[in-house]
Amino acid sequence: MKRYSITVNGKAYDVAVEELSADAAAPVAAAPAPAAAPKAAAPAPAAAPVADGTKVSAPMPGTILDVKVSVGDSVTAGQALFVLEAMKMENDVNSPVAGKVLSVNTTKGTAVETGTVLAVIG
Repeated sequence: MKRYSITVNGKAYDVAVEELSADAAAPVAAAPAPAAAPKAAAPAPAAAPVADGTKVSAPMPGTILDVKVSVGDSVTAGQALFVLEAMKMENDVNSPVAGKVLSVNTTKGTAVETGTVLAVIG
């Protein structure tokens, strides 16, 4: 067992950490969660069909605060396309590739779920 002193928000805590063997570190099966009532899904904005391209998806659920591109814009890899508010923090959603914006599938103020396709870059 190893002992550490950790400071959080100016308060010191003494903690002990036990190292487990490979056999003891086997995952433990969790009890199944009770079934939840199905939620009504919010309708997604209609998007123009796109044959090919790289989809840019929401990395987490949140609200779109800003749309920084339009269809036809040229973008570079890493360029901010959207600002997504999640858990009271603003997060940029960046283009994974350089190319031309083929579609923008969301608008400012839209609530999105993880994996929602926000745009397609070709």
